[in-house]
Amino acid sequence: MTASTEIDFSAITAYQRYKLMASLIVPRPIALVTTQSAEGVINAAPFSMFNMLGEDPPILMISINKLQDDLLKDTSANILASGEFVVHIADEPMAEQMHRCGERLPATHSELDAVGLTPAPSRSVRPPRIAQAPVAFECRLSEKLETASRHIFIGEVLWLHAREDLIDLERYRVRLQNYFPVARFGASFYVRTRDRFSMEAPHEVNAIDSLG
Repeated sequence: MTASTEIDFSAITAYQRYKLMASLIVPRPIALVTTQSAEGVINAAPFSMFNMLGEDPPILMISINKLQDDLLKDTSANILASGEFVVHIADEPMAEQMHRCGERLPATHSELDAVGLTPAPSRSVRPPRIAQAPVAFECRLSEKLETASRHIFIGEVLWLHAREDLIDLERYRVRLQNYFPVARFGASFYVRTRDRFSMEAPHEVNAIDSLG
């Protein structure tokens, strides 16, 4: 039997748990989220505690940490106020701009302006999407959870925008050969998604889940 390191999570700090979990549960997709304040300022911020939760209804999840003294990040404050947001998947050409959107700016300043990304009108929500992003999901807040350290937002996808070469609308298949998103790895590392391999799904596994 292989020796293992045993750690009692109740005996270590929250920050120690974060470091372990965030570097072991990888790679994680990154949501680059746009929201809009009541004053009309467009906020954009990346979050890697993010994933798809289901397709019927189409829902996804974003987990956003609170700041000191229970202050909220602009993304959380805007979602709680408006119930609307847009989730983008960043690919290699915009990876650096996505990363720079994580820098702290005053709530009166837009990260899109700071990093050179372009807002484009959404179809069903007030916050704009990002024109350079290969994929954008317009979302309406469906449910929210709150823990001591985080807000967890579950959004229902209302509308999808995708770069023209990405989706075969006859078969509703994504042309994966044209899609190269980046993902979060441990610490400050990111990964590309070019090294791929295929395995046939076992026959007894549900087809939808096995292809997810």
